[in-house]
Amino acid sequence: MKKAHKPKRIRILLADREEVFRLGARQLFSLEDDLRVVAQATTSEQVVSLAERFRPHVLMVQGEIAAQPPGNFMEQIRRVSPRSKLVITTSALQGDMASRYMEAGAAGVIARSAALSQFVRCIREAMKLKAGMVQATGAEMVKRAAAPHKPSVRPAETLTRREKAVISCLMQGFPNREIARCLSMAEQTVKNHLRAIFDKVGVSDRLELVLYAIHQQLDIPLIEAGQEQASGPVSSA
Repeated sequence: MKKAHKPKRIRILLADREEVFRLGARQLFSLEDDLRVVAQATTSEQVVSLAERFRPHVLMVQGEIAAQPPGNFMEQIRRVSPRSKLVITTSALQGDMASRYMEAGAAGVIARSAALSQFVRCIREAMKLKAGMVQATGAEMVKRAAAPHKPSVRPAETLTRREKAVISCLMQGFPNREIARCLSMAEQTVKNHLRAIFDKVGVSDRLELVLYAIHQQLDIPLIEAGQEQASGPVSSA
């Protein structure tokens, strides 16, 4: 009896200054049988050191980390891990900056506001690239990422102040019970708010909601652990 074939694991080095983004991306990739985050970094020096140590198939690096300038960063990566492919994530996807990354040898550029499925697709497309194909294929990836697309979620402005307070607690890792205590509401009310928020912004779980809040740069209040709403319930206006 033949053993079931296991897909080849794509080893990923994830570099981003935002801990919540790294956590969300790692959990996202963990849902795929062929993707595995083997290391995380917050600086360009760490990226180079970890790339040499782990020799990842793909490096997904925040643009701000790789911008020193792009050519120098790529040269360091090629020196320590020549077979690794580089994917840049960026908040502002501008054609000229994207082109600079591609010219420096990046395999792809993706907007941080892209749909979650696009991050997985970008990793897999980068793996398909061969020597001599990087710029042509990469340019097409930039074109697709920069192209306007219809949003799959409703405007963030539809969120009430109370709903934004719930999201603030959620982004800090509070469980429903702690959110209820901080916002002076019943735990079931927290669940009701979360269902309403999921419906408004078009996500299906807490992780997607956290990533949505980061991508959309939501203006949300800071609710500290153990904080009580002394002034009473937050207005829903």
